[in-house]
Amino acid sequence: MPRGKHRRPRSNQLTRRAVAVGTGGAALTLPLLGATQAAAAQPSQSAPAAAQSVPQAAQPAKSLTYTVAKGDSLYRIADKYDVSGGWKQLYKDNRATVGDDPKLIHPGLTLKVKTDRTDAAKKKTATKSSAPAKPAAKPAGGVAKATQASAKTYADNLDGWIREALDIMAQKGIPGSYEGIHRNIMRESSGNPQAINNWDSNAAKGTPSKGLLQTIDPTFQAYHVDGTSWDPYDPVANITAACNYAADRYGSIDNVNGPY
Repeated sequence: MPRGKHRRPRSNQLTRRAVAVGTGGAALTLPLLGATQAAAAQPSQSAPAAAQSVPQAAQPAKSLTYTVAKGDSLYRIADKYDVSGGWKQLYKDNRATVGDDPKLIHPGLTLKVKTDRTDAAKKKTATKSSAPAKPAAKPAGGVAKATQASAKTYADNLDGWIREALDIMAQKGIPGSYEGIHRNIMRESSGNPQAINNWDSNAAKGTPSKGLLQTIDPTFQAYHVDGTSWDPYDPVANITAACNYAADRYGSIDNVNGPY
């Protein structure tokens, strides 16, 4: 009868064999160490430490003087110059000049702007001028046609904010049209991204309505759209969150024709 062969896994470092030794007629089986013996593990060598660059001292923010032009807002100016802390910090630095209402700034007003990059405005302007966006056709309604929002540039005004929001909404499957968004923005905030309602029932509860489409913080956070800012005053973030909420409650922002 042929004998079957049994192979032990190769991972075994030691093999043992048995040998019969005569002991008065009885066979005694003793284990013997096999000829194959595992090599001793070599001590691991730690990888050479990566070269660490010496951190450079933080450069203090540079200050410049900005003269307010027609159509400006603190949000737009802070965004243009990459002000650390956004429009709220810009307002804080210029409260004595602006007054108690950050929404009321007028052409000719001189503001002190702190920016980490003096060329911030130039870079943003160059980026927009090097790749001008082609005017997009106004969507008739329903879900806007999907486009690659990241590959486009948008004007830093109400028209540009709405068009950027529409592209993001199209990617996320949120319904809405240019006309529906624009109509509701004009009713709610007159196109001011810093608008805030401090006198209605929501304000009395500690959650005033904010931004272009006047969302309260709980609604903005619950319907926030991924990929947009978490600042409720950010125009695109405010529009997309409000349209997401309107879609859930009314089917579309197009169906909203009054307070919602």
